[in-house]
Amino acid sequence: MTNVRVIKPALAALVAAAACVGGLAFSSAQPAQADTYSDLINAQNQHAASVQREAELKQQLAGASQDLANKVLELDDLTNNKIVAAQAKVTQANEDAATAQDEADAASGRLSAAQKDKETLEEQIKQTGKDYDDAHAAVAQLARDEMHGSNASDVMSVVTGATSTQDFVNSMQSRDALSRNEANAASSAATSLSTSKNRGERLAAIEKQIAVLKTQADEKAASAQTAAETAQSERDALDKLRQEGEARRDELSSMIDSLDSQSAKQAAQTVLIASQVDSYNRQFQKEQQDAANRVDTGNQGGTPSTPVTPAPAPAPAPAPAPAPAPAPSVGGQGTSNGDYGNAYAAGQCTYWAYERRRQMGIGTPSYLGNGGDWWRNAPSYGLRVDHNPQVGAALSFLPGQDGADGTYGHVAVVEAVYGDGTFQISEMNWGGPWNMHHRTLTNLGQYWFVH
Repeated sequence: MTNVRVIKPALAALVAAAACVGGLAFSSAQPAQADTYSDLINAQNQHAASVQREAELKQQLAGASQDLANKVLELDDLTNNKIVAAQAKVTQANEDAATAQDEADAASGRLSAAQKDKETLEEQIKQTGKDYDDAHAAVAQLARDEMHGSNASDVMSVVTGATSTQDFVNSMQSRDALSRNEANAASSAATSLSTSKNRGERLAAIEKQIAVLKTQADEKAASAQTAAETAQSERDALDKLRQEGEARRDELSSMIDSLDSQSAKQAAQTVLIASQVDSYNRQFQKEQQDAANRVDTGNQGGTPSTPVTPAPAPAPAPAPAPAPAPAPSVGGQGTSNGDYGNAYAAGQCTYWAYERRRQMGIGTPSYLGNGGDWWRNAPSYGLRVDHNPQVGAALSFLPGQDGADGTYGHVAVVEAVYGDGTFQISEMNWGGPWNMHHRTLTNLGQYWFVH
């Protein structure tokens, strides 16, 4: 199992260019808007694809009742435009919240360091008094060490032109102060004072710096809180849209049989599949959030680690107690041989292929390996492998095929097969672990299907 190196799907493969057809009460996609030139280009491309898809759907739905056609188009707009835009806002809001939290943590760290320096200096003052000058004492000691056994007056005169030990100490101290670049808050604050830095003056400088750092830390914390609230608001808005999509999908599903033409049914089914795939995103996000809430958050505020490409699945190992056999397979598909439950890496394409087939009542061996190896390993378990798409079949992409990873390949599940040679697939790890996606592909005998 592996992550899939993702490429953006060619939207032209999903829909063909077509002129708009009148008679459907549906608002066109909104004009593209963006902040940067790159964003503008992407937004314009997305807008063009949306208009193209809408035109194709209208053409396929010609002749259907206006009410039903509108429901199909509205669900498509919700799934492919509104939810996508909301997801982009959530992603940006989450990134902004993470950045704000990092800045707040850094400000808090600087404040803690300064407070620690203050405590240390206060303890030193108790022992020596406020007038003790660390820099003066250190330079004086250095002078004594360096001039031991030599003519002090000659050394002072040559090095600094000083005529007395005190002049020498002051001169060396001044030079040392100018060249010092201390990392701790105490010395950083002290550099803004004169070259005479006794502990009392340094304490005053630290206290002044702490006041500034405290203000900065409070401001950063407030910004982080605001960013977190904004991110949560965007997530709530996205979830509300997805709930609306589920309700619209259920309503449309009950009406699809009333469509007479095959093209209209295919259009409606395509939109329903896209909505269903998006609902899986909502489901998995909720599962991840529930799992995160159950974890002992000893490292609160930390950033989750980036998922890494898992190693290839291990060879099958005997299981002490096989999982219950799946429901009866459909169309002669699936097997209970080697099916010990979903042993694939969570959030990856193989995980979804196993899970989706299980939902369809199709058994799948637990150790078929990487997505690109399923077609090769499946026959050893008694599964049929051919070039014919069938609902529920696993499409095992060869390495590099149609955007699959060049080493590990990819795997998806066939959701629908149409009479024109095209078929719909659902797939996970599109753009990242757990991300669901769907595509329409054309079968020319180039794909391996595991039944």
